Amino acid sequence: MATGIAAGLAAAARRLCRDLAPLRFGPPVTHVYNPLEYARRSHDLYLRRFGDSPRRILFLGMNPGPFGMAQTGVPFGDVASVRGWLGVEAPVTRPAREHPRRPVQGFACPRREVSGERVWGALREHYGRPERFFAQSFIANYCPLLFLEASGRNRTPDKLPADEREALFAPCDRHLRRLVELLEPRFVVGVGNFAEARAGAALGHAGVELLRIPHPSPANPLAHRNWAGSARRALAARGLCRGRGPRRSD
Repeated sequence: MATGIAAGLAAAARRLCRDLAPLRFGPPVTHVYNPLEYARRSHDLYLRRFGDSPRRILFLGMNPGPFGMAQTGVPFGDVASVRGWLGVEAPVTRPAREHPRRPVQGFACPRREVSGERVWGALREHYGRPERFFAQSFIANYCPLLFLEASGRNRTPDKLPADEREALFAPCDRHLRRLVELLEPRFVVGVGNFAEARAGAALGHAGVELLRIPHPSPANPLAHRNWAGSARRALAARGLCRGRGPRRSD
């Protein structure tokens, strides 16, 4: 049964779905997936299991990858990591319009999602058990939508036309502010430049401290050179990562 905070997170996700439903995106985007709709059961399970109390640190990603959250409904949702380490698995249906080159297979998807493999793999190595990480931290995405071009190529939100970005960012900003209200983090960590910038724009002077760690995507050349070590150093510089877990300094 969901706690008050987890239930609030689920309600916020449903409102975000409603707010995003009327939006339309033009070329080169041909298909838009919203895993909060067709993978809602696994997303809700993630919230119930790991979003049940306030968190000191909120890690914020950009948007789903085609072999990650688009398949599992979990941020950075590499199938093997979500099922094997987080212990989250639930039936996933399909988006209303599916790209023939990017089918949604849910937890049957055989492809690894590199960003998620790096994120959850680093956390598994550092913490051992997911409960140790989630005792103080939570991971969410700023935008829940996956944008695909005709070729099947992923198009990130920052590459959308200005008018489409403006329409998209407004509900995503509201959602992020709601997450902060519910989770009451002291720190919001942008995973990459985009997430850090959107957190700054959405939260302003909300009483949280912002910082950034490198994005683990293969599109980021720095991510190929010990991404986990780079992320740890960025967190350690703010006193958030030491030994076997984040330092408690409150």
